[in-house]
Amino acid sequence: MKNGRHSSGTQRWRCRGCGASSIRRRPDVARREQLRRFLGWLIGKDTQAEVGGGTGRSFRHETAWCWDLQPRMPVTGEVHDAILVDGIWIGSWCLLIALSDTGHVVAWQWSGGESTAAWEALFEQIPPPEVVVTDGGTGIRSALARTWPDTVVQRCIFHLQMNVTRELTRNPRMKAGRALRQIAMTLSDVHDVDAAIAWRLTLESWWQQFGHLTKERTLYDNGHFGFTHLRLRKAWAILHRAAEAGHVFTFLQHGNPRTTSPLEGGINAQIRHLLRHHRGMSIEHRRRAVEWFLLLREIPLEQAHNHADPPTPARPSPATEEPDRPALYDTGLDAAEGLWLRTVSTASRNCPLAASRSARW
Repeated sequence: MKNGRHSSGTQRWRCRGCGASSIRRRPDVARREQLRRFLGWLIGKDTQAEVGGGTGRSFRHETAWCWDLQPRMPVTGEVHDAILVDGIWIGSWCLLIALSDTGHVVAWQWSGGESTAAWEALFEQIPPPEVVVTDGGTGIRSALARTWPDTVVQRCIFHLQMNVTRELTRNPRMKAGRALRQIAMTLSDVHDVDAAIAWRLTLESWWQQFGHLTKERTLYDNGHFGFTHLRLRKAWAILHRAAEAGHVFTFLQHGNPRTTSPLEGGINAQIRHLLRHHRGMSIEHRRRAVEWFLLLREIPLEQAHNHADPPTPARPSPATEEPDRPALYDTGLDAAEGLWLRTVSTASRNCPLAASRSARW
């Protein structure tokens, strides 16, 4: 039967048989509130003491179990017009992120680097879009050919310009280098088909004028021939391959973003800020913090408990039988190891010097 209320306002109940009075315990509600406060601290700017309403130690004790939860992105099966992909290094782990053209996080994948297998694992979580915007990192070309063969590719214009600048520097010495870098920088001014055609003609004109420089070879001191202007050749190859593959002006036909800036300068920058705010965390806690950050961009904080999996129990290692043979090292004492006191011979007992040495030892 009802028996008034607790000082906190909770209904109290009294047993008719024994007369004991208590309140109804709800561990699920308590844990949900602990998770809410934990995530509020993780993605917010308040300290642990301010969020917990007590001391930081009590907050850490109550929410220690939250680090073991594994956030999962809800699978909707929605087909997007364009997907932006990029990677960010967090400690020794590389996080691959897929972002839709509308600014929603679609999926993520942890890996040891931007390898073909890692990109494939990311792409398999998402239905093939119409266009994928990428910076052209390692392994992504093979992964796209295997998982999304019909998806059109848009190379990030900004990364193309930075790749050319990396080879030519910002102030090339040669006239050919200055002209080629200027062509790369004018990619930002292309907004229609006529400008794209003019850009391709400018690139072809550069090849007719300076293309012979990319083929010149020099005999070096080691007795081998090498390209005289290797960096100029690499910069030309970056622009030429992207243009020939049709990955530069895809946005003119499909209307997709032409850079990965919403991902690189948006989410990745916010992740770095989050890790700086919580600097000092272990690598596993950093991974959990980033996963919760990405998930809470797509779902309300009150629904976070519905999108977290309990920790996977570790499999016990199989017991190995020890071989039936004598132990090489054991815990017993042996006189052969020199662990016993030396005995003094009868002849040396009359020698004071020998007796004093034995006593000191």
